[in-house]
Amino acid sequence: MLTEQDHEVLRALLGAWALRACLPEEGAALERHFTRCPDCAEEGERLRRAAARLHTDDPLDQPDGLRQQVLDFCLTRRAADLPVASWAAPYAAETAKLDALLRDLGPGEWQEMAELPWHGGVLRRRPAEVLCHLAAVDGLLAQVLGLPDPVTTAEGRVPAQGGPPAGTADPFHALLDRSDRLARAHAGAAPQEVRSLWRAQTRAMLRGAEPAAADKCVDYGFATVPVRDAFVDRAFETWIHGEDVARAVDYPYAAPTPPHLRQMVDLAARMLPVALAGRRQAAYAGTAPGAGGSARTLRLVIEGPANGEWLIPLDGTAHREESSEAAAMGDPVAELVIDGVEFCQLAAAHRDPDRLPVGEYGDRAAIREVLAAVPLLSRP
Repeated sequence: MLTEQDHEVLRALLGAWALRACLPEEGAALERHFTRCPDCAEEGERLRRAAARLHTDDPLDQPDGLRQQVLDFCLTRRAADLPVASWAAPYAAETAKLDALLRDLGPGEWQEMAELPWHGGVLRRRPAEVLCHLAAVDGLLAQVLGLPDPVTTAEGRVPAQGGPPAGTADPFHALLDRSDRLARAHAGAAPQEVRSLWRAQTRAMLRGAEPAAADKCVDYGFATVPVRDAFVDRAFETWIHGEDVARAVDYPYAAPTPPHLRQMVDLAARMLPVALAGRRQAAYAGTAPGAGGSARTLRLVIEGPANGEWLIPLDGTAHREESSEAAAMGDPVAELVIDGVEFCQLAAAHRDPDRLPVGEYGDRAAIREVLAAVPLLSRP
């Protein structure tokens, strides 16, 4: 007799069965199960009818969201073909989501200009050029994983040893230079060819996301972060620039899942004290942060699916998530309450800090300073 555990295993195959993506033996087992389980049979038939209405030449915005329903069901029910570490899971999800959007772009949509704001201005790029930008910056992480640098490979040169060019005065423009070089190297390629190259690189990176690599360092020029944080960072930028492309072609684009969004919020919160220190140094000609032994903190309260609380040091570069140990730092001078998606959008310089709906309690000057510093986390 069929057990409840067997039932759940077979039910997990419904989405793949609807898309005709099951192994032969899986499909046969599931169809035998249909004769004994009317609920699964009805659900499978509904999903297959929905899947039949999907076609690679059809637009993404199907009536009633059928395409997204099927994809969501598959993603939640079907185990990943390539299991990855928790810190690489957001990157796996966001690259898959962007690839699904790009697969359905028509020739005219590949020529649309997407606007990519960051704290230094606004870039205007076609979707294939956005992919070159993502691949070029991803390449700094790829090299640490032992993979080729896509920029030097495309140019037919000997790969460098990782990181931006030595002696680069402006690391942000060094990243732009890498992106532009890769875009020039692929200028004559068909957009879908560029998409295939980018997607192959993302999959190779995920295969290299092994636990042993988690603590290796990735040098972006303006910061050095461990591989585990670099993957979350690359997931964040993939989401943001995927949304930029979706906006340009007028397609809907979902935010990350709550667990992945929370990882992105946590990374931004941990990097925020550095942005605060840099902003203060720029304003006061190099005055050292934390002078005078001050230990002021701000409590950052994230609402929505990624809810949580973080204590943000205002006068130094340390960070800690809210805990009993944080009590030694004293009471926060202010509290800032903000939605998790809006916080991430602000960190991408896609929101105006002066127009963002937030909850403010306590030292208003400290809150304004933090809100002004968050967009400094953005980069090209």
